[in-house]
Amino acid sequence: MSTRVPSVPLITCDSYFSVWSPADTLYAADTVHWTGRVQQINGTARIDGGTFRFMGRGSEPVLTQTSLEISATASCYTFEGEGLILELTFRSPLLLDDPDLLSRPLSYIAVRLEVTDGRTHEVELNFSFSSNFCKYGDEPIPMVWGSHDLGNSMTAWIGKRVQGPLSHSGDDVTIDWGYLYLAVPQGQGRVFMSGAGEELSARLCFPELTGTGESFVVAAYDDVASINYFGEFRRGYWARGGRTILQVIEEGIRDYFSITERCLAFDRELAARAEAAGGPAYVSLLNLAYRQSIAAHKLITDENGDLVFVSKECFSNGCAATVDVSYPSTPLFLLYNPELIKGMLRPIFHFARQPVWTYDFAPHDAGRYPHLTGQVYGLRKQRMENTEVYPPFYAFPANSALYDLRYQMPVEECGNMLIMMAAIARAEGNANFSRPHLDLAEKWVQYLIEYGEDPGEQLCTDDFAGHLAHNCNLAAKAIMGIEAYAILLDLTGNQAEAGKYHYQAKNMAAAWLANTSRGDHRALVFDREEGWSLKYNLVWDTLFGSGLFQPEVYETEIRWYLKQQNTYGVPLDSRRDYTKSDWILWVSAFSSDRTQRESLIAPVAAFLRDTPDRVPFSDWYDTVNARHYSFQNRTVQGGLFMPLLADEWAR
Repeated sequence: MSTRVPSVPLITCDSYFSVWSPADTLYAADTVHWTGRVQQINGTARIDGGTFRFMGRGSEPVLTQTSLEISATASCYTFEGEGLILELTFRSPLLLDDPDLLSRPLSYIAVRLEVTDGRTHEVELNFSFSSNFCKYGDEPIPMVWGSHDLGNSMTAWIGKRVQGPLSHSGDDVTIDWGYLYLAVPQGQGRVFMSGAGEELSARLCFPELTGTGESFVVAAYDDVASINYFGEFRRGYWARGGRTILQVIEEGIRDYFSITERCLAFDRELAARAEAAGGPAYVSLLNLAYRQSIAAHKLITDENGDLVFVSKECFSNGCAATVDVSYPSTPLFLLYNPELIKGMLRPIFHFARQPVWTYDFAPHDAGRYPHLTGQVYGLRKQRMENTEVYPPFYAFPANSALYDLRYQMPVEECGNMLIMMAAIARAEGNANFSRPHLDLAEKWVQYLIEYGEDPGEQLCTDDFAGHLAHNCNLAAKAIMGIEAYAILLDLTGNQAEAGKYHYQAKNMAAAWLANTSRGDHRALVFDREEGWSLKYNLVWDTLFGSGLFQPEVYETEIRWYLKQQNTYGVPLDSRRDYTKSDWILWVSAFSSDRTQRESLIAPVAAFLRDTPDRVPFSDWYDTVNARHYSFQNRTVQGGLFMPLLADEWAR
């Protein structure tokens, strides 16, 4: 079955090594970084002396694309022409239960050729990668390159002659340091510099093709330094113990077939689970969201050797380890590896204990990617332009007064942190991870008790249409944050205190129900009759089995949302027609009824089919005209896995 999506993931390793095709056919547009900046990969086939194009723009005649299929780990194109069928598969083996494999900055381009006319053909497939992969900006820059015989492969590399690792930060930027590598299996082709030193190319050779032929290219990127983690430049998890990118490439070549089989098995398993949970449209959503959600992170270790899974807040402000970006993404990682959620929280715990953070609520972020040097959101001054690097805020003294309290998100982030901590405990059956951080959790829960029942002038993650005081959905998060703390206390053996906080959450839930009732729906804000919003934060009551809200609350909300749907989904709230796709999937998990779920999911799939904007899967878009609003390539699409998580935890 052929698939139409706004932009097709090709290489998805991390937020810097991330390549997409923003067109229906692979040869209709240049390939681009997720930001839209051009990073050309051109693909041509030389068949019996003639040259034909299958990838990227050019003047050559094309092999006609006949299909595109997207699975969780791969995008597979099929082309036909000149007596041949060419299958081209871009696979990023992001298997969440294998941190070594997950963290490798390595993707595969697999090819399969089939002769259809009964003749013998001489075929060469050429893939050329622009030097733009190694720099930020289009100006010519002197490059250096070389090649290696690794025994099982031939490998070539390219990079800038003068480099400054971690020399910039921000959003809408590409990497400006490190080295691009291409490799082909020994005896199946060659790798070389082309285009007057501006391209790195890999060629696969099939000199006498009569039936079928298969091979692959490895594309890898060594960023040299990945993250500034509170003053220490840390490499990716894959490089621990001194491992080099050449070793990783050797392993990638050696294990190609076993890795491919594992990915195929995972793709089948996920598709089957998604079909059962939400139908064919749900399968298509998860297949497109999977790689994007993971590759907006970088996996490193901290000073103790523990995993740190650093998100980038893509096309928003470039913040790193943003709490209200981690929170929506959690369903995917709760399903497949809760250790990665621990890796999201560790930088926040670390910064929250620094003298400069003097507040009794949780931070918003831990820096601006790739520098985790302290929160940059809501600063009073010292705001840096894009690409500039913030100073080490984590080392500043307590009297620094860095932050403007008007621009913080106290209830939002306290609730998010507590819920994520409890979700990890629920997934693992214990609170061992959170136990050392209960002192922070106790401060944050007290903040929610004091300010969460009817939040005043507080920012929240969804203030796109303007600031809302007395936000009912934000209050629901506060209630679930308090219940989350009760869960943590219960799992640490403190049942008496757990009971007190559960009672507090239960009382607040009763008040919430009384104050939000508007007949056939729940209110947007406490102090107005008109208005409504998606109450996605309530989903944790069903997942935790807390019993704070009765089933009819969810049934009423689902019926209301279905009545409010536009062509491309339920709006986020009554003020505007735009929505957040992750939150639609969260509220779809209110119901186990397949028909209701499919009714909420289908319009989101229609958005992917119809949107005119050729960008990676946006979570923020208009439900009437399918235009996206700024956000793209965001890890929050891990939230689309919420119905799967709800079904898993209901067993």
